[in-house]
Amino acid sequence: MGRVEGKVAFVTGAARGQGRSHAIRLAQEGADIIAVDIAAQMDTVPYPMATPEDLAETVRQVEALDRRIVATQADVRDFEQVKKAVDDGVAQLGRLDIVVANAGIFSQGQLETMDDTTFTDMIDVNLTGVWRSVKAAVPHLRAGGQGGSVILTSSTAGLSASQNTGHYSAAKHGVVGLMRTLALELGQDRIRVNSVHPTAVDTDMIQNEAMYELFAPDLPAEGRTREALAPRFGSLTVLEIPWVEAVDISNAVLWLASDEARYVTGVTLPVDAGQLTK
Repeated sequence: MGRVEGKVAFVTGAARGQGRSHAIRLAQEGADIIAVDIAAQMDTVPYPMATPEDLAETVRQVEALDRRIVATQADVRDFEQVKKAVDDGVAQLGRLDIVVANAGIFSQGQLETMDDTTFTDMIDVNLTGVWRSVKAAVPHLRAGGQGGSVILTSSTAGLSASQNTGHYSAAKHGVVGLMRTLALELGQDRIRVNSVHPTAVDTDMIQNEAMYELFAPDLPAEGRTREALAPRFGSLTVLEIPWVEAVDISNAVLWLASDEARYVTGVTLPVDAGQLTK
C-alpha cells in the first residue's frame, strides 16, 4: 500500500520541473492528482515557461501509473481560476487531502533599479499565489473532516538573502510567515502546514541563460554553460554538489504529506545539501 494511498493531492505549477515531479511521486505512492499550471509565458520571466504540451505530459505520466488526474490551465494570480480548478477536481475525484503550493517564477535585478511590474509579478505569483492556492483548497480539506497536509514551496532564499534577487527572497520569506500563520489557524482542524526550502534544483528554472548570467557575469556569453556553472553552484553547499534533483524535493514533500509526519507542522524543512549551514 502506498504512503498516500486513496488520497487526493492538489499541485500547482505541475506542468514540469518540481511540480511535475511532486505530482508523479505522490501518484507513485497512491494519490490521485489535481494539477494546475499557467502553461503560458509571463513577460517578466526571462526564460521559457511551461506550455500546454508540458501539462499534457504530466497527465500522461500520472495516468501511466494508473492514477487519476484532473489538469487545468490556471494562473495563481487569479483566485477564481484557481478556485474553479480545485472545485472541479474535487467534484471529479471526490475529496482533497494534500495541497502542494509549488507554482513559482524567478527573475533577477537590483531592488533600487527594478521596475514595478517585475517586483509585483514576483510577489503575486510566489507569495500571493501561494495564499490563493491554499485559500481555494481549505474548504475542501475541512469538508473532508480527516485533517490534511499543506506543503508550501519556499527556498533557501526564504531563510537567507543574496544580492540581485531581493524580490524573490522577499516572496520566499513571506511564504514562511504565511506557513506559520496557517499552521496556527488550521491546526484545530488537524490540517498540518509546512514549507520546503530547496537549494538549486536541476530544472528549467535554473538551467537557463538568465541564471547563468547571474552566477557568472564575469564569463563571456559562450562560456556560460551548464558545465562551467556547476562548480559555482557547488561552492554554495557543504556537500559540494551543484544542484539537487527535483525528486529530492518530492521525497520531502511526500514525507510531509504522509502519516509518517502526522505530528509535524509549522516546520521549515531545507533540502539544501547544507547550503544554509555554510
